[in-house]
Amino acid sequence: MADVAQKPPTVAELVWQRELLFAGRSGQASVMLDSAGVEGPSPMQALAFGFAGCMAMDVIYMLRKGRHDIRGCRVELSGERAQATPHRFLTFDLRFTVSGNIPPEALDRAIDLSREKYCSVWHSLRQDINLTVSSSIVMGLPGN
Repeated sequence: MADVAQKPPTVAELVWQRELLFAGRSGQASVMLDSAGVEGPSPMQALAFGFAGCMAMDVIYMLRKGRHDIRGCRVELSGERAQATPHRFLTFDLRFTVSGNIPPEALDRAIDLSREKYCSVWHSLRQDINLTVSSSIVMGLPGN
């Protein structure tokens, strides 16, 4: 059996700018984290983007690998947070809207595989978070 390359560790650096604003860098990517969510996403917004993005990228990858005619994808996330400290996410509701000639069962399978096997962000979170996912397919590009 051939050696399988290991994933390198993810390395990130945050540098305090002022107040509760940090400049972040990881590899070639950079981001500004802002507790107020003004100059960049707050850490919780960044987590939400990461989770929604991870599932969306999985879904697009699988649909394209299946040679489905995907023309657009929009993912909307709503996350309910605890009212008491530490204000963690309690629920996520994801809504996928994709356009193109895609069989509904292919979209459902891609979403299920992302959730159950591939989405590393989801599998890095507490598994007592309630997650609901819904989807729809439209024949044009989803509106902006």
